[in-house]
Amino acid sequence: MARASGGRILLGIGVAAVALLAAVAAGTALFSALLGLVGGAVAALVVAGAFGGEEQPVREEQAPADPLARAREVLEALPDPMLLLDGGHVALANARARGLFGDWVEGQDVRLALRHPAALERLASVGDGQIERLEVVGIGDAERRWLLAIAPLSEGWRLIHLSDRSEAAAAEQMRIDFVANASHELRTPLATLLGFIETLRDDEAASDRDLRQRFLGIMNDEAKRMQQLIDDLITLSRVEAERFRPVHEPVELVPLIEEVRSGCALLLAERKNRLVIESPDGGASVPGDRTQLLQLVRNLIVNAVKYGRPGTDVTVTLAAEGENRLRLSVADQGEGIAPEHLPRLTERFYRVDAGRSRAAGGTGLGLAIVKHIVGRHRGRMEIKSAVGSGTIVQVTLPKAAEPDAPAAVTSLSS
Repeated sequence: MARASGGRILLGIGVAAVALLAAVAAGTALFSALLGLVGGAVAALVVAGAFGGEEQPVREEQAPADPLARAREVLEALPDPMLLLDGGHVALANARARGLFGDWVEGQDVRLALRHPAALERLASVGDGQIERLEVVGIGDAERRWLLAIAPLSEGWRLIHLSDRSEAAAAEQMRIDFVANASHELRTPLATLLGFIETLRDDEAASDRDLRQRFLGIMNDEAKRMQQLIDDLITLSRVEAERFRPVHEPVELVPLIEEVRSGCALLLAERKNRLVIESPDGGASVPGDRTQLLQLVRNLIVNAVKYGRPGTDVTVTLAAEGENRLRLSVADQGEGIAPEHLPRLTERFYRVDAGRSRAAGGTGLGLAIVKHIVGRHRGRMEIKSAVGSGTIVQVTLPKAAEPDAPAAVTSLSS
């Protein structure tokens, strides 16, 4: 009977765990509730069968299995933290739960493990056959967000599942910030345009040629700024949409740099900067999307020119990094960036100096676009800077395969 009871307990825990995970993933409250009721009812019946009903014959030569050991096998196979409670104590904790709460958690009072008032309150009030779900913050780390689900079993047993929602919450906050920032960036030039249009509709202002020309010049600049912002938003959206599409065509980087040099000739002349290109003999080719790589090179060089000191060199260096990778570096001789800003430079609309960035015509999306292009091309990006010493942006990409190289080498671009 012990073997049969242990099997029923294991099955009950397994059914409850599956129902619990399904309910958490269901998304809608109604479907979650139905899954919880069905799973809880089945688990209750199965576990109840472990304590009553017809005995099953057990062969004497077979030792009865430890039901908790079998239950541990089930919980250890699950990817999220799971706790099996016997009354108010933690009977079992899988590896992820022990990593979260500590190896000491098994056998302890659940209040010592969770230490979260809302979770403990919900745990105390959970009813039979109903899966309870709530979002909690601060378990394991002050900033981590969890979706905690509790599935009641029979005889006072309960199963707790924790699903880490920190990344989802961060992505949602990023989306909210993005919409707010994009709206603000568009609202500012639009308000300027509307204000000047209203002024020019006045007959007296419109008859003043100098005033009209000055206002029209400002309106033209603001309209171009809006156009550049919209173009960057479209580019960023396109790059994100293509991030899983592999790139195979070899692209020579030196011609791209020369093309950007020609396109930035006026900007270079205005700021009296010189673009210096240092490249290895024999060319520098990477597998990639030529349009996106051109955008990457343009963004890095334009940033270096705009934020470097007038009259200084902007240096673009191409060099081998190991046998299979190529490093592109763009260095300016500007004012540099304080260390606390470096981790956030690739965030959308993040600016070290908002006023200076807008004055230079920046949209705050240039490095975000570069980051996504680098990601699609299976590369790495690093920004090095110090106040007063300028900034170096390094992008490392896989090399393109030689024409006579075996096919296995080309897998670097897939």
